[in-house]
Amino acid sequence: MSYPDAVNLPFNAMVLGDSFVAMTPDALDNGEPGYWAIISGPSLVVVAKGEARLLPEGPLPVWLKADAGPFLLGTWQGRPLRAARIAGGTELPAPHVVEQFNATEDRLDDRLLTLGGYAQQVLHWERHSACCPRCGGAMERIPGSWGKRCHPCRGDHYPHIHPCAIVLVRRGDEFLLIRKPEWPPGRYSLVAGFLDFGESLEECARREVREETGVEVANIRYVGSQSWPFPSQLMAGFVADYVDGAIRVDLAEIEDARWFCPTKMPDSLPGKRSIARWIIDTFALGH
Repeated sequence: MSYPDAVNLPFNAMVLGDSFVAMTPDALDNGEPGYWAIISGPSLVVVAKGEARLLPEGPLPVWLKADAGPFLLGTWQGRPLRAARIAGGTELPAPHVVEQFNATEDRLDDRLLTLGGYAQQVLHWERHSACCPRCGGAMERIPGSWGKRCHPCRGDHYPHIHPCAIVLVRRGDEFLLIRKPEWPPGRYSLVAGFLDFGESLEECARREVREETGVEVANIRYVGSQSWPFPSQLMAGFVADYVDGAIRVDLAEIEDARWFCPTKMPDSLPGKRSIARWIIDTFALGH
């Protein structure tokens, strides 16, 4: 089975090219002024200049009262990039504003989304790795990585990335989309879910479609993947063919499921920052 090149989507490192050089936490931070990836709740703090959105830059902002960090992530365009988290709702001095990662409008470009997502994952890991999950002991860093070692029991732990399968089901010109109640009005997207014990990604895709919609699929093909830092998923994308079954919605999981086609579309689709939209555009609508 041949796999395609990595999908060039936000949150995947290839978006940044050579402009970002990642570092591990044991790298020397010489204190040189640089850029800031500041997370506030589900948002990234940016500087608004007209329609443009830019990372804050310079020395440590005087208003930054960090809940976590700063952590040196690496260099961005040759200058240090540091991450920090502040409390949601913190009052920010102009021209600083917060932009939600999942905003309806795409005001953050792909590179800002990716840098912010990287910071989000690091901060999430740091918050949840203070104590050993095996014995509760204090953790110390493993040199050369973001991993940590428990001082009492010596267990090694590395950032937890949670794999998910996301799948487009096709039936001729039609394609299957679902809706969850917490999504914006009229929004439909693809079936997706976390891997279970003992599953391959393809088996996960088949099970999630069956559980949420009652539909059976076959010919499951991998099409690409995306880092999804909310908080730490890896989305593996698939396209599958309908085999059998009428839609039977699992109301414990979703609100609705329907067959759509290019001439009969939902009111809203996922944002173009997501692999869900890329799969729909590429393999359902042929864009």
